[in-house]
Amino acid sequence: MWPFSKRSRAETGPAASPTPTTGPSTPVGGRAEQLLRRLEWTVLRRLDGLLQGDYRTLLRGTGMDLADLREYQHHDDVRHIDWNVTARHDTPHVRVFTEDREMAAWFLLDLSPSVDFGSGLTAKRQTAAEFVAVLARLLTRHGNRVGALLYGRGVDTVLPARSSRLHVLQMLHAIEHRPPAQAGATRLQDLLQAAGTTVRRRSTLFVVSDFISEPGWEQPLAQLAQRHEVVAVRLFDPMELDLPDLGLMPMRDAETGEQLLIDTSDARFRQRFSKLARERETQLRQALARCGVDALELSTADDLVDALLRFTELRKRRGQRLPTHLKAVPA
Repeated sequence: MWPFSKRSRAETGPAASPTPTTGPSTPVGGRAEQLLRRLEWTVLRRLDGLLQGDYRTLLRGTGMDLADLREYQHHDDVRHIDWNVTARHDTPHVRVFTEDREMAAWFLLDLSPSVDFGSGLTAKRQTAAEFVAVLARLLTRHGNRVGALLYGRGVDTVLPARSSRLHVLQMLHAIEHRPPAQAGATRLQDLLQAAGTTVRRRSTLFVVSDFISEPGWEQPLAQLAQRHEVVAVRLFDPMELDLPDLGLMPMRDAETGEQLLIDTSDARFRQRFSKLARERETQLRQALARCGVDALELSTADDLVDALLRFTELRKRRGQRLPTHLKAVPA
């Protein structure tokens, strides 16, 4: 979780690839019900008032019917330009569609050891669970189906896309009731490649991760973005960016188990730490941009309503940007 060197896979031993299951084999417990009910009262009710029924920005449907042709306007999606009409009239024209909003959304959840970190009352894992619960319930209430792939030391759980409140509870149960993942480097590319073979129909994919991973995930993410609408939901904790002055502190890398004793009272050390953290932030944002995906940054200190409102604004701006199929795919 910290910018320290990680041991190689040869040092940590080979990772066993567990056979994915298709959902929890035990009944949904009361903890998931309590969490979902609390979120429905504290978050969904507020969102209902703030969004005022504007759920059309959350997902892009697969069914498209041509409704009209009109002259191109600023911020129109260039993918909708009708080049034949444009050539005849010498003025750019775009096709206007009515869109079928019934579409599946998939949550690709990185639940590796680093997401168990949280400097306050909330860990990244809990933040991820609450985000998934609220968004999944918001979508299923409007007839959309949601599914999930869960990654620990490999992709060990696949929850098919369904549309019901019970299915959202099953997703929460699967997230909450998991054995601790074994220490070892995260291979986010394994999760992304599994999604490429599991999700066949065009869908909206939410990659929920802190992106603390071995290199190699950019190409499979870019490949997913060629077929699907992809949103990278990046989890982070404020202490991963700035260390407080707390004197001597033992720190452990949750991915490798490596432990260090650091002196946080050393101002120069804190400055170097912040510099490295911000360099990683910049590199990560650039990598996501190269992959052609939207990115939502979600802190453990964030208000979930504010985060989801940022997400809806992100979706509204999506049509104003260069289409992902025109962007360069990293080699």
